[in-house]
Amino acid sequence: MKIEIQLDESYREPQIIIQTDQMTEEIRLLLQRLGSTAPGIVGFRDGQAEFLAPERILRVYAASGKVYAATDGGEYSLRLRLYEAEEKLDPRSFVRISHAELINLSHARQFDLSLSGTICVRMSDGSSCYVSRRYVSKIKQLLGL
Repeated sequence: MKIEIQLDESYREPQIIIQTDQMTEEIRLLLQRLGSTAPGIVGFRDGQAEFLAPERILRVYAASGKVYAATDGGEYSLRLRLYEAEEKLDPRSFVRISHAELINLSHARQFDLSLSGTICVRMSDGSSCYVSRRYVSKIKQLLGL
């Protein structure tokens, strides 16, 4: 991707122009990042709201009709649906492993492929997650297997 910045005192606000022959995933990701103003996702715990930096989030999952984010500092309730959290998080770092769970690949420590039809993912905090059969091929492709 070629990037060009032009400084001109006549402009009163920044303007971004993307010139391309087709809409690609890279362009969609760029648009998503440019449109995002929040520093992360807002999590709730003990009556307090807190911004959760994406790099702190180990996984996001749905349970009992609610969505939670497990971080290095504990678990937080989110006021988002799982797909909304997925849209806010970087798809290069966060990947869906089941209908009800996303994981942060930078916190994944081990992928156990010995189970038939599924994959066990060991996270940096010692917890384990399981890739559902539906997402196994996607994870294997991501890992280059």
